[in-house]
Amino acid sequence: MKNIRGGWQQIMLVSLKHVGGMAFEGMSHSGETVKISSSIALSEHLGASPMELLLMGVAGCSGIDIVGILEKMRVNYKKFEICVDGERAEEHPKVFTNIKVVYQFWGNDLPEDKIRRAIDLSFDKYCSVIHTVNKVAHVSYTFEINSND
Repeated sequence: MKNIRGGWQQIMLVSLKHVGGMAFEGMSHSGETVKISSSIALSEHLGASPMELLLMGVAGCSGIDIVGILEKMRVNYKKFEICVDGERAEEHPKVFTNIKVVYQFWGNDLPEDKIRRAIDLSFDKYCSVIHTVNKVAHVSYTFEINSND
């Protein structure tokens, strides 16, 4: 956080280093690294594409929200997975136009109403990635509850 003219503003800094061909290594402010490459140059494909990372950001941001909310609600699940499908425009800059998120939960007697509430809170209030992407693409979700069997 940085003090700007008497107020606090959160500033996020990342850096990328070119490692050859169409590949980069990204480093987060916290020191985490990620490999990034072009999805076009499959022969040099050494990491996730920037657009794949954006979809992962949608899943990661909302997933973190949902885990925290469900913990507060004391909802215990055995497994939780998220799949994201992004549809892109035909013309450049080929932005995402429609993003569908599928949340999958496994466990016994999971309360559907609490799971739906946790997802809605993430979508409507907390997930900054979804709120950012929603300015360009329509983001929707479905969820599935599966038994442990």
